[in-house]
Amino acid sequence: MLPNLIQIGSFFLPTYGLLVALGFMTALWMSSRLARAAGLDHEAVLNLGIYSGLAALLGAKALLIALDFRYYLQFPSELFSMATLRAGGIFYGGLVAALATAFFYMRRKKLPGLATADAFAPGLALGHAIGRLGCFAAGCCWGVPTHLPWAVTFSNPIAHERVGVPLGEPLHPTQLYESLAEAVIFLILYRRYARPHRPGAVIGLYLALYSSARFLVEFVRFHDPTNAYFGPLVTEQWIALALVALGIWLMARPAQTAARRHAST
Repeated sequence: MLPNLIQIGSFFLPTYGLLVALGFMTALWMSSRLARAAGLDHEAVLNLGIYSGLAALLGAKALLIALDFRYYLQFPSELFSMATLRAGGIFYGGLVAALATAFFYMRRKKLPGLATADAFAPGLALGHAIGRLGCFAAGCCWGVPTHLPWAVTFSNPIAHERVGVPLGEPLHPTQLYESLAEAVIFLILYRRYARPHRPGAVIGLYLALYSSARFLVEFVRFHDPTNAYFGPLVTEQWIALALVALGIWLMARPAQTAARRHAST
């Protein structure tokens, strides 16, 4: 819809990059605020957010390339093309890379893993909600054709040139679906974090809620032919199901542990 927020001659400020940066900074601010309230090491948590954010950028790009590896094997120079460098990547690749980075960093700094993850969960949802607005502005991550009243039609040739979004065709606004879902999830997580909870309950709730929403959105999202279906589902949906299971396990595990301890006394 608005791929360039500002353009003066050959200089331009992409709306996507600005909103992603704003989402990242908002997520850091929120996570730092919640970590301070929980009595966690404020500086270590802030550094953790920065390192995880950088890992997320690399992981999202890596999964994008991995899912289209045949194309990049055939055209290796495209790895360093502007189209690839500008592409946002796939969120799940970023999430997995960020979680792995966070795991090793928290062990090194002796941060309580689940409690720290809980502090990050609401900020992650809020930052992602803002970032998806950037996807909508850029035209990436578009949906399949539809004639529903809220369908969106992209018309900016710059968006088509950069990300390949079809022009002049009503599409599902999948970017807005996900942004709205993440905004609602943020409100749920923020309220849940403010109430007494066992470590891991909030991050588990985030994984379960977001992955459920993403699973559903994928049914109306356009998929490149190289992103093969495995059975009835695409790769992102299988990842979503795995993360839903992980989220449920994180929410249920403390209660089960407490129940076993109670039974043994």
